[in-house]
Amino acid sequence: MTERLEIDALRALLAIASHGGVTRAAEHLALSQSAVSHKIRRLEQTLGCDLLARQTGGPMFTDSGSRLCEYARRICALHDEALSSLVRKPLAGAIRLGMTEDTATSNIARILGRFTRLYPEVQVRTRTSQSLNVQEWLKAGELDVAVMQVFQHDAQPDDLVLFKDTLHWVKSPDFQLDATAPVPFISFDTQCFYRQWGFADGQVQGHHLDNVLECPSAAGIQSAVRSGLGVALLNGMHVTPDMEVINGVFPDPPAIAYVARLHVKRRNPAAIALIQEISREVGNAKPLKAVS
Repeated sequence: MTERLEIDALRALLAIASHGGVTRAAEHLALSQSAVSHKIRRLEQTLGCDLLARQTGGPMFTDSGSRLCEYARRICALHDEALSSLVRKPLAGAIRLGMTEDTATSNIARILGRFTRLYPEVQVRTRTSQSLNVQEWLKAGELDVAVMQVFQHDAQPDDLVLFKDTLHWVKSPDFQLDATAPVPFISFDTQCFYRQWGFADGQVQGHHLDNVLECPSAAGIQSAVRSGLGVALLNGMHVTPDMEVINGVFPDPPAIAYVARLHVKRRNPAAIALIQEISREVGNAKPLKAVS
Protein backbone atom coordinates (compact mmCIF):
# COMPACT_ATOMS: atom_id res chain seq x y z
CA MET A 1 0.00 0.00 0.00
CA THR A 2 1.64 3.24 -1.20
CA GLU A 3 -1.11 5.73 -0.25
CA ARG A 4 -0.46 8.04 2.70
CA LEU A 5 -2.75 10.20 4.80
CA GLU A 6 -1.20 13.61 5.50
CA ILE A 7 -1.45 14.81 9.10
CA ASP A 8 -2.08 18.44 8.06
CA ALA A 9 -4.91 17.35 5.78
CA LEU A 10 -6.46 15.31 8.58
CA ARG A 11 -6.22 18.35 10.86
CA ALA A 12 -8.01 20.40 8.20
CA LEU A 13 -10.78 17.79 8.09
CA LEU A 14 -11.13 17.90 11.88
CA ALA A 15 -11.20 21.70 11.83
CA ILE A 16 -14.10 21.59 9.35
CA ALA A 17 -15.95 19.20 11.65
CA SER A 18 -15.21 21.26 14.77
CA HIS A 19 -15.93 24.71 13.33
CA GLY A 20 -18.80 23.89 11.00
CA GLY A 21 -17.41 24.48 7.55
CA VAL A 22 -14.44 25.18 5.30
CA THR A 23 -14.51 28.97 5.78
CA ARG A 24 -14.40 28.85 9.58
CA ALA A 25 -11.87 26.04 9.51
CA ALA A 26 -9.62 28.19 7.33
CA GLU A 27 -9.90 31.08 9.78
CA HIS A 28 -9.04 28.77 12.69
CA LEU A 29 -6.04 27.30 10.86
CA ALA A 30 -4.89 30.72 9.59
CA LEU A 31 -5.04 29.41 6.00
CA SER A 32 -6.91 30.50 2.90
CA GLN A 33 -10.17 28.76 2.09
CA SER A 34 -8.63 27.43 -1.13
CA ALA A 35 -5.71 25.93 0.81
CA VAL A 36 -8.09 24.03 3.09
CA SER A 37 -10.17 22.88 0.12
CA HIS A 38 -6.99 21.69 -1.61
CA LYS A 39 -6.02 19.58 1.41
CA ILE A 40 -9.45 17.93 1.40
CA ARG A 41 -9.26 17.25 -2.33
CA ARG A 42 -5.85 15.63 -1.82
CA LEU A 43 -7.41 13.33 0.78
CA GLU A 44 -10.26 12.51 -1.56
CA GLN A 45 -7.84 11.69 -4.38
CA THR A 46 -5.78 9.49 -2.07
CA LEU A 47 -8.83 7.56 -0.85
CA GLY A 48 -10.78 7.61 -4.10
CA CYS A 49 -14.01 8.85 -2.50
CA ASP A 50 -15.83 12.07 -1.60
CA LEU A 51 -15.47 13.27 1.98
CA LEU A 52 -17.57 16.46 1.98
CA ALA A 53 -21.21 16.15 1.01
CA ARG A 54 -21.26 19.63 -0.63
CA GLN A 55 -25.06 19.87 -0.50
CA THR A 56 -26.68 23.00 0.90
CA GLY A 57 -28.76 22.20 3.94
CA GLY A 58 -27.63 18.58 4.07
CA PRO A 59 -25.04 16.71 6.13
CA MET A 60 -21.55 18.19 6.13
CA PHE A 61 -19.79 14.88 5.47
CA THR A 62 -20.42 11.80 3.42
CA ASP A 63 -20.41 8.47 5.23
CA SER A 64 -16.77 8.07 4.25
CA GLY A 65 -15.99 11.56 5.55
CA SER A 66 -17.59 10.83 8.91
CA ARG A 67 -15.66 7.57 9.21
CA LEU A 68 -12.40 9.31 8.36
CA CYS A 69 -13.06 11.96 11.04
CA GLU A 70 -13.12 9.25 13.68
CA TYR A 71 -9.83 7.82 12.44
CA ALA A 72 -8.34 11.31 12.13
CA ARG A 73 -9.02 12.13 15.79
CA ARG A 74 -7.21 9.01 16.90
CA ILE A 75 -4.35 9.44 14.43
CA CYS A 76 -3.74 13.10 15.30
CA ALA A 77 -3.96 12.47 19.05
CA LEU A 78 -1.44 9.62 18.87
CA HIS A 79 0.81 11.63 16.55
CA ASP A 80 0.85 14.59 18.95
CA GLU A 81 1.43 12.38 21.97
CA ALA A 82 4.39 10.66 20.29
CA LEU A 83 5.86 13.97 19.15
CA SER A 84 5.49 15.59 22.56
CA SER A 85 6.92 12.55 24.30
CA LEU A 86 10.04 12.43 22.15
CA VAL A 87 10.89 16.11 21.68
CA ARG A 88 9.67 17.61 24.95
CA LYS A 89 12.01 19.28 27.39
CA PRO A 90 12.23 17.60 30.80
CA LEU A 91 9.47 18.93 33.01
CA ALA A 92 9.00 18.32 36.71
CA GLY A 93 7.05 19.80 39.57
CA ALA A 94 3.49 19.84 40.78
CA ILE A 95 0.19 21.25 39.57
CA ARG A 96 -2.76 22.01 41.82
CA LEU A 97 -5.81 21.63 39.61
CA GLY A 98 -9.39 22.52 40.46
CA MET A 99 -12.33 21.24 38.42
CA THR A 100 -16.09 21.10 38.51
CA GLU A 101 -17.97 17.81 38.41
CA ASP A 102 -18.83 18.46 34.75
CA THR A 103 -15.21 18.73 33.71
CA ALA A 104 -14.02 15.93 35.99
CA THR A 105 -16.35 13.56 34.15
CA SER A 106 -15.59 14.95 30.68
CA ASN A 107 -12.85 14.40 28.13
CA ILE A 108 -10.61 16.42 30.46
CA ALA A 109 -9.97 13.16 32.34
CA ARG A 110 -8.57 11.59 29.17
CA ILE A 111 -6.38 14.66 28.56
CA LEU A 112 -5.01 14.44 32.10
CA GLY A 113 -4.20 10.78 31.54
CA ARG A 114 -2.20 11.63 28.45
CA PHE A 115 -0.52 14.56 30.22
CA THR A 116 0.72 12.35 33.07
CA ARG A 117 2.13 9.88 30.52
CA LEU A 118 3.93 12.68 28.68
CA TYR A 119 5.26 14.25 31.88
CA PRO A 120 5.68 11.48 34.47
CA GLU A 121 7.74 13.78 36.72
CA VAL A 122 4.84 16.21 37.13
CA GLN A 123 2.41 15.53 39.96
CA VAL A 124 -1.17 16.64 39.35
CA ARG A 125 -3.28 17.01 42.47
CA THR A 126 -6.95 17.61 41.72
CA ARG A 127 -9.86 19.02 43.73
CA THR A 128 -13.46 19.15 42.54
CA SER A 129 -16.29 21.40 43.68
CA GLN A 130 -18.80 23.98 42.45
CA SER A 131 -17.50 26.62 40.04
CA LEU A 132 -17.63 29.43 42.59
CA ASN A 133 -15.57 27.38 45.06
CA VAL A 134 -13.02 26.52 42.37
CA GLN A 135 -12.86 30.19 41.41
CA GLU A 136 -12.26 31.26 45.02
CA TRP A 137 -9.52 28.64 45.47
CA LEU A 138 -7.80 30.01 42.38
CA LYS A 139 -8.02 33.61 43.61
CA ALA A 140 -6.65 32.57 47.01
CA GLY A 141 -3.62 30.94 45.40
CA GLU A 142 -4.65 27.43 46.41
CA LEU A 143 -4.75 26.32 42.75
CA ASP A 144 -2.50 26.75 39.73
CA VAL A 145 -5.14 25.86 37.15
CA ALA A 146 -8.95 25.92 37.28
CA VAL A 147 -11.31 24.26 34.80
CA MET A 148 -14.81 25.51 35.50
CA GLN A 149 -18.02 27.12 34.29
CA VAL A 150 -18.57 30.88 34.15
CA PHE A 151 -21.19 33.09 32.57
CA GLN A 152 -19.88 34.01 29.13
CA HIS A 153 -19.85 37.70 30.03
CA ASP A 154 -17.56 36.89 32.99
CA ALA A 155 -14.91 35.11 30.88
CA GLN A 156 -11.49 36.76 31.12
CA PRO A 157 -9.29 37.65 28.11
CA ASP A 158 -6.67 35.04 29.04
CA ASP A 159 -9.18 32.23 29.62
CA LEU A 160 -9.00 29.22 27.35
CA VAL A 161 -12.63 28.68 26.32
CA LEU A 162 -13.24 24.94 26.05
CA PHE A 163 -16.80 25.21 24.81
CA LYS A 164 -19.95 27.25 25.27
CA ASP A 165 -23.35 26.12 26.45
CA THR A 166 -26.80 27.43 27.31
CA LEU A 167 -28.84 27.24 30.50
CA HIS A 168 -32.44 26.03 30.46
CA TRP A 169 -35.32 25.99 32.89
CA VAL A 170 -36.46 22.36 32.95
CA LYS A 171 -39.07 20.14 34.57
CA SER A 172 -40.69 16.75 34.18
CA PRO A 173 -43.51 16.66 31.60
CA ASP A 174 -45.71 15.41 34.44
CA PHE A 175 -44.96 18.39 36.69
CA GLN A 176 -47.62 21.12 36.49
CA LEU A 177 -46.58 24.70 37.15
CA ASP A 178 -48.96 26.60 39.41
CA ALA A 179 -48.72 30.33 38.75
CA THR A 180 -50.38 31.12 42.08
CA ALA A 181 -47.98 29.15 44.30
CA PRO A 182 -44.24 29.25 45.02
CA VAL A 183 -42.24 27.31 42.42
CA PRO A 184 -40.44 24.25 43.87
CA PHE A 185 -36.82 24.81 42.86
CA ILE A 186 -34.10 22.14 42.66
CA SER A 187 -30.53 23.36 42.84
CA PHE A 188 -26.96 22.63 43.73
CA ASP A 189 -25.75 24.10 47.03
CA THR A 190 -25.55 27.79 47.95
CA GLN A 191 -22.33 28.09 45.93
CA CYS A 192 -24.21 27.26 42.72
CA PHE A 193 -24.00 30.34 40.51
CA TYR A 194 -27.08 29.19 38.57
CA ARG A 195 -28.99 29.35 41.85
CA GLN A 196 -27.51 32.71 42.80
CA TRP A 197 -28.65 34.15 39.46
CA GLY A 198 -32.12 32.65 39.89
CA PHE A 199 -32.41 34.00 43.44
CA ALA A 200 -30.95 37.41 42.63
CA ASP A 201 -34.05 39.20 43.89
CA GLY A 202 -36.12 36.30 45.21
CA GLN A 203 -38.65 36.70 42.42
CA VAL A 204 -38.56 35.52 38.79
CA GLN A 205 -41.16 37.41 36.76
CA GLY A 206 -43.72 37.16 39.54
CA HIS A 207 -42.83 33.58 40.54
CA HIS A 208 -41.34 32.98 43.96
CA LEU A 209 -38.70 30.22 43.97
CA ASP A 210 -38.87 27.83 46.90
CA ASN A 211 -35.69 25.76 47.19
CA VAL A 212 -37.02 22.27 47.96
CA LEU A 213 -33.88 20.26 47.23
CA GLU A 214 -30.13 20.85 47.26
CA CYS A 215 -27.90 18.25 45.65
CA PRO A 216 -24.13 18.34 44.99
CA SER A 217 -24.23 16.38 41.71
CA ALA A 218 -25.73 16.93 38.27
CA ALA A 219 -26.96 13.33 38.27
CA GLY A 220 -28.93 14.01 41.44
CA ILE A 221 -30.49 17.15 39.96
CA GLN A 222 -31.46 15.21 36.83
CA SER A 223 -33.07 12.47 38.90
CA ALA A 224 -35.03 14.99 40.98
CA VAL A 225 -36.31 16.73 37.84
CA ARG A 226 -37.37 13.44 36.24
CA SER A 227 -39.20 12.52 39.45
CA GLY A 228 -41.31 15.67 39.20
CA LEU A 229 -40.00 17.31 42.37
CA GLY A 230 -39.81 20.74 40.79
CA VAL A 231 -38.05 23.07 38.37
CA ALA A 232 -34.29 23.33 37.86
CA LEU A 233 -31.72 25.27 35.89
CA LEU A 234 -29.53 22.90 33.88
CA ASN A 235 -26.97 23.46 31.17
CA GLY A 236 -27.58 21.91 27.77
CA MET A 237 -25.09 19.13 28.43
CA HIS A 238 -27.36 17.72 31.12
CA VAL A 239 -30.78 18.29 29.57
CA THR A 240 -32.12 14.91 28.45
CA PRO A 241 -35.01 14.04 26.10
CA ASP A 242 -37.25 13.00 29.00
CA MET A 243 -37.17 16.56 30.40
CA GLU A 244 -39.35 19.45 29.28
CA VAL A 245 -37.63 22.78 28.60
CA ILE A 246 -39.73 25.64 29.96
CA ASN A 247 -39.99 28.54 27.52
CA GLY A 248 -41.66 31.91 27.95
CA VAL A 249 -42.33 31.61 31.68
CA PHE A 250 -39.08 32.65 33.35
CA PRO A 251 -36.34 35.06 32.18
CA ASP A 252 -33.81 33.61 29.75
CA PRO A 253 -30.65 32.70 31.72
CA PRO A 254 -27.25 34.04 30.60
CA ALA A 255 -25.10 31.83 28.36
CA ILE A 256 -22.25 29.95 30.03
CA ALA A 257 -18.76 28.88 29.02
CA TYR A 258 -16.41 26.18 30.23
CA VAL A 259 -12.96 27.70 30.66
CA ALA A 260 -9.47 26.77 31.76
CA ARG A 261 -7.83 29.56 33.76
CA LEU A 262 -4.31 29.96 35.12
CA HIS A 263 -3.57 31.67 38.43
CA VAL A 264 -2.35 35.14 37.54
CA LYS A 265 0.87 34.81 39.59
CA ARG A 266 1.49 31.04 39.45
CA ARG A 267 2.17 30.45 35.76
CA ASN A 268 4.78 27.76 36.30
CA PRO A 269 6.04 25.72 33.31
CA ALA A 270 4.08 22.61 34.32
CA ALA A 271 0.78 24.52 34.55
CA ILE A 272 1.43 26.20 31.20
CA ALA A 273 2.18 22.82 29.64
CA LEU A 274 -1.14 21.46 30.92
CA ILE A 275 -3.05 24.42 29.47
CA GLN A 276 -1.25 23.88 26.15
CA GLU A 277 -2.25 20.21 26.16
CA ILE A 278 -5.88 21.12 26.80
CA SER A 279 -5.70 23.82 24.11
CA ARG A 280 -4.35 21.32 21.59
CA GLU A 281 -7.30 19.03 22.28
CA VAL A 282 -9.83 21.84 21.91
CA GLY A 283 -8.24 22.98 18.66
CA ASN A 284 -7.91 19.60 17.02
CA ALA A 285 -11.03 17.72 18.04
CA LYS A 286 -14.67 18.02 18.96
CA PRO A 287 -15.64 20.35 21.82
CA LEU A 288 -15.15 18.68 25.16
CA LYS A 289 -18.20 16.89 26.44
CA ALA A 290 -19.30 14.87 29.41
CA VAL A 291 -19.10 11.11 29.19
CA SER A 292 -21.40 8.68 30.94
